[in-house]
Amino acid sequence: MDSNFDFLKDTDEKLYDIITVAERLYRGEFFDQCIAQTRRFGEHICRNVLGENRTSEITFDEMLSTLKDKSHGDAQEKEFLDDLYFLKQQGNNSVHSSQIQHDGITALECLQRAFEAAINYSVYIKNSSSDILKLSYDTELLVTGKESKKNLSQKYLEAQEKAISKSSIDTTKTTKTKSKPKSKKKAQATSMKSQPRKTGISPFWIIVGISMVIACVAMIFLAL
Repeated sequence: MDSNFDFLKDTDEKLYDIITVAERLYRGEFFDQCIAQTRRFGEHICRNVLGENRTSEITFDEMLSTLKDKSHGDAQEKEFLDDLYFLKQQGNNSVHSSQIQHDGITALECLQRAFEAAINYSVYIKNSSSDILKLSYDTELLVTGKESKKNLSQKYLEAQEKAISKSSIDTTKTTKTKSKPKSKKKAQATSMKSQPRKTGISPFWIIVGISMVIACVAMIFLAL
């Protein structure tokens, strides 16, 4: 299986072995262990760079401080030191954390930082070919073990096109939703049946009439 660090095989086989273990740990989703392994890689690089200039330094932190004191302050050295400090800090956080973080994003960044540090180490310390500077970290190679046939710019353009296409589809859907005519409400149908008009004398008036007749008969009877 290929590795992003194949260029290290001829430069420093021990470093190559250390960092390829980190890649395998990442591939197995052992992210905390991967981060710790990249820290180990950074520490070995730091020790190698110091070489004979190393005196009483034992810890990674002490070696980094010495390396920083001896640097000339140019951009390349600053980038190299920043990468090593990042590997040290994230490795310490992973090792000393009371809980497993499962932080794949940080683990990937550690591998990418280790990659940049390895390139600087190979070119500026081990005098490897400057063509190595053109290399970029291939995430697809990390995950699948197969080198991507597309370079970084091609991947970026494809991702950009997909994002634009998705945005266009979403906009079209939104427009269709807004322009969709509302269904007309059906008019409420009401029907009123007229009641037939009642004819004849109401029972009420019949009772009133009978009562008046009885009252008149009673008055006549009393008058006699």
